[in-house]
Amino acid sequence: MLASPVFGKVFMVSQLTDAFARKFFYLRLSITDVCNFRCTYCLPNGYQPNGSASSRFLSLDEIRRVSRAFAELGTEKVRLTGGEPSLRRDFVEIIAAIRENPAIHTLAVTTNGYRLARDVARWREAGLTSLNVSVDSLDARQFHAITGQDKFRQVMDGIDAAFDCGFSRVKVNTVLMRDINDSSLHTFLAWIRQRPIQLRFIELMETGDGGALFRRHHVSGEVIRERLLQQGWQQQPRSRSDGPAQVFSHPDSLGEVGLIMPYEKDFCQSCNRLRVSAVGQLHLCLFGEKGIPLRDLLQEDGQVEALKMRIAGGLTRKRETHFLHQGDSGITQNLSFIGG
Repeated sequence: MLASPVFGKVFMVSQLTDAFARKFFYLRLSITDVCNFRCTYCLPNGYQPNGSASSRFLSLDEIRRVSRAFAELGTEKVRLTGGEPSLRRDFVEIIAAIRENPAIHTLAVTTNGYRLARDVARWREAGLTSLNVSVDSLDARQFHAITGQDKFRQVMDGIDAAFDCGFSRVKVNTVLMRDINDSSLHTFLAWIRQRPIQLRFIELMETGDGGALFRRHHVSGEVIRERLLQQGWQQQPRSRSDGPAQVFSHPDSLGEVGLIMPYEKDFCQSCNRLRVSAVGQLHLCLFGEKGIPLRDLLQEDGQVEALKMRIAGGLTRKRETHFLHQGDSGITQNLSFIGG
């Protein structure tokens, strides 16, 4: 364990290494499958319960135990995902529980922004350090058409509230879709010119439920990258606990642009993240297998060493790459399943 003399942080050597020498510092932790939006590329028919009730989701104590195990294995960053994480009534308590681990330097959430204006100050006070908000269009009518919710102004107010309560930067996720928002780059760039927003274009990915939509609307992020480079944007270096985005900056813009392109060659080579689903399954890939059960080891504090051994041992089964190019999305029926 090493302490940084500059930042005063505790850094640990990751004990999570796979057969391809990739090290894992980043955990995406889903805390619910439930979402109140009906995004066309994820849950066009709305949330459909799969199981008995929401009580099947990881409890606060189970979340505390799994985050502790990952922290002791070298995890530096945790992202809370869903579904919509803020729909959990104990969301603030979940944030505080994960922040009990000094090795976790970054605690982020990906949210649809529905409750942002009302609650973001409480989230920050509890220990949230980073924020991603999903905004697929800057046109209110198109936003409504994509999400099934007439909440564009509410989400925009939430982003303003995040800056007001002390967040120095907000990330905005935009799923890139042909004939829907792929021609709006100039509008997005104008929006972030005077705002410290990292706008992240995410390529539409094929899921079990979304094959037809993928074939109709997929467009490569290379299109956006070429436009950025032509306009003088420059790619920035990536740190070890960053997500998969290629990040670009421009001297005339306070904002940045990130591109997430899972269909690009060697995308999986820099993989540094693992996933735990809302029902306690360890997933080695977003598009993979049924997962490795952890929940039986989350029932009491005394099982942490066994839990750590199962997590680390499971990495021997991680594949070198996903098989999206072959149309194989594994068991991922939609992106709310294990948090996208």
